[in-house]
Amino acid sequence: MGSAVTDGMLDRHEAAYVAFDRFPGSKGAAVHIGQMAGQLFDHFGGGLLAVLGGGGLPRYQRDGGIEIARFDEPIPNLIDRAEAFSAWVAGHLTPHLGTLRVCHVRDPWGALPVVTAPGRRHQVVYEANGLPSIEMTHTWPSAAPATLDKVRELERLCLERSDVVVVPSAVIAGAVAGLGVPEDKIRLVPNGADVPERPPPRPAAAPDRYLVYVGALQPWQGIDVLLRAFARLADLTDLRLVVCASVPERRARPLRRLAERLGVSDRIDWHHTLPHEEVAGWLAGAELSVAPLTGCARNLDQGCAPLKILESMAVGTPVVASDLPAVRELMADGEHGRLVAADRPADLARAMRVLLEYPDVARAMGERARRRVGDTLTWSRSRARLTEVYKSIA
Repeated sequence: MGSAVTDGMLDRHEAAYVAFDRFPGSKGAAVHIGQMAGQLFDHFGGGLLAVLGGGGLPRYQRDGGIEIARFDEPIPNLIDRAEAFSAWVAGHLTPHLGTLRVCHVRDPWGALPVVTAPGRRHQVVYEANGLPSIEMTHTWPSAAPATLDKVRELERLCLERSDVVVVPSAVIAGAVAGLGVPEDKIRLVPNGADVPERPPPRPAAAPDRYLVYVGALQPWQGIDVLLRAFARLADLTDLRLVVCASVPERRARPLRRLAERLGVSDRIDWHHTLPHEEVAGWLAGAELSVAPLTGCARNLDQGCAPLKILESMAVGTPVVASDLPAVRELMADGEHGRLVAADRPADLARAMRVLLEYPDVARAMGERARRRVGDTLTWSRSRARLTEVYKSIA
């Protein structure tokens, strides 16, 4: 902990939000943190935000009644870094234990020091957007079984000792309940999106006609499936694929090599770590937005609530996505876009081709999608639900 952090922490807060994620950042997690932490601090008139830093972000800053502390120790090993983060969080919480009323966490690394704090009087809201017990088998396939067992044990401890578990989808609610969390302790607070009053400006570099993918590039995102599907649209010579990746360019190298082998590399535009406000323009200008999630346990058993789908719908762009239970919570096949079997490039290409050939049908789907978000899936609705959670426990 640097001296700037120690010297700056003079307030005693009633609320804290802790996340083992970088904030701000280009990933969907940062968008979610901004909304959820923003509502917590609005409700309590400020608080402490403890997150990951690096990349030039300051270790400490002040924004009105909000204090932001960032952990930026360069520890390569994930588990070692997570354990160091837990200890760092414990140190930052100590000055506030006498006044803290609610602490909102979104992972076991941040939750452990919160649920085990000495003389704990605060309530704990555990926000389960993903379950490391499931997700780490995909993100860290070389991890030793004993290490994964310890992660599962830690996750169960933190869920058990939390007062409320907030989830963004019914699929994740089922996964959490399967870990032994009582159903009356689980609250559904869906992800959201803001419907703009007017269409976002079209990016100057946008091609005349393009498909768009937005998000990270991990294997479960199915970008390889999308590339293979796009290769089947080679006859549509005026059509390009725009990839707005939330990760640095080096992470795209394997996919770029695949694009070269498929003969589509000269028809793809890659953009990396764009500011979130720029992504809306790329979504709005696209013919279609594609979310080719794979049918792996990470997407089926723990579920997901992809912001890329909601944000595409919010700007009126029809979505072609994998037909997964969590995706069906957000959109209906033939109503807001198309749902196709996961991991099938031919089916994905066929669904995209049909919508491209019938643009009036696609536009109507996009308009219905925009209305669905505006009617039921806005961030303001989600934040109101979160406020009810805070009121029920504080």
